[in-house]
Amino acid sequence: MNSEEEFYDAETGLESDDSCEVSFKDALVTGGSSTQENGVWERRKTLPADMISRNNFSVWSILKKCIGMELSKIAMPVVFNEPLSFLQRISEYMEHTHLIHRACSLSDSIDRMQVVAAFAVSAVASQWERTGKPFNPLLGETYELIREEDGYRLISEQVSHHPPVSAFHAQSLKQEFEFHGTIYPKLKFWGKSVEAEPRGTMTLELLKHKEAYTWTNPLCCVHNIILGKLWIEQYGTVEIINHSTGDKCVLNFKPCGMFGKELHRVEGYIQDKSKKKRRVIYGKWTECMYSIEPKFYDTNRKSDKRSGADSRKLKQEQSCAGEEADEMPDVQETVTVIPGSALLWRITPRPAHSAKMYNFTSFAMTLNELDPGMERLLAPTDCRLRPDIRAMENGEIDAANTEKERLEEKQRASRRERSKDKEEWSTRWFQPGTNPHTGSEDWLYTGGYFDRNYTDCPNIY
Repeated sequence: MNSEEEFYDAETGLESDDSCEVSFKDALVTGGSSTQENGVWERRKTLPADMISRNNFSVWSILKKCIGMELSKIAMPVVFNEPLSFLQRISEYMEHTHLIHRACSLSDSIDRMQVVAAFAVSAVASQWERTGKPFNPLLGETYELIREEDGYRLISEQVSHHPPVSAFHAQSLKQEFEFHGTIYPKLKFWGKSVEAEPRGTMTLELLKHKEAYTWTNPLCCVHNIILGKLWIEQYGTVEIINHSTGDKCVLNFKPCGMFGKELHRVEGYIQDKSKKKRRVIYGKWTECMYSIEPKFYDTNRKSDKRSGADSRKLKQEQSCAGEEADEMPDVQETVTVIPGSALLWRITPRPAHSAKMYNFTSFAMTLNELDPGMERLLAPTDCRLRPDIRAMENGEIDAANTEKERLEEKQRASRRERSKDKEEWSTRWFQPGTNPHTGSEDWLYTGGYFDRNYTDCPNIY
């Protein structure tokens, strides 16, 4: 771990005997595309249609009465969405699963913690420039994702509608780890921006080491909802706790600030159970994360303070305020690497056509695939079978709006019927319980989804 290359390249994936080839049946379950090359199933690299233009629609006409309100109950036109359900958006936490495999392979708990910290940062990296709103999941909606070449499978379920609560559970195919959580986002509109507070706990269990890590994701803010170019920042303190060793990592997702110097920056440290600072973590959640010994970091920071004092003073004298839009600072996406640092994670580059396709990553492009024969394998509640999302993905905006309204009315009618009969909604794959590591309320996976018995699933579409 003396160099960037040594730490980053050593074991970014599974063991060498793991094959990247996926069988036809497994490819259908995971969402493989309709082409094969050299016997390896190829997932799609693009969406069926380009992003629908939002130029002729005014979000202000909808949001002007909602300042300070919780937005989960506000019906938004499809045009402001992206063609994925929030359950599919959650599955994007798994894009950099190789970091979990890397953590499993390390013998030192501090080394494991810094890679887990990098994974926690990578889990929110896909939100960069993703200004479209994912579809609100219907009550009982599910999503499965199996990636044999990455060694995991995931199931998620919308377990509550008001308030909206999503639960997910991912497990290693080799019983190396389990990653699960409950998310109940709070969205508020503040005049020029929408703030999302992702309440709920993430839990990562490294089974080999008998360790459990928990954390909560940072706040996310979308600026210039009404006027100007949309842009996103994440901010807040994230504490990752190793409940087995007492180690802790504190990450500070820094707000942009008046002059933009802190845009996208993440800084933090790892301390052991005796509260001794062992490593410093730094980087940008949009780009990469590094680790360094505290003494080297402190020396570099003192040098930066001396050299940067005059330039900061000049910027303050030249600054102005009062713009009508919250302009995104013109800050180059580059992290200054401190000598002696080890690279923990670097973001996967997005495809060249990403901007035309809702700024999706290559991973996100694959999440709503539905190939011939796949439908018979999925639960009837899977997001891929949702007609409004499918219509939007195909560029059919009118059909998407019509289907969205139909599904929402069907959901309201079902709720009225249950109320009349005094029936309680029964979740299928998750049950309320207590997180054994934090003692807080959580939704826990009850198992059995991949037995493929879906006879008692609700008819929600």
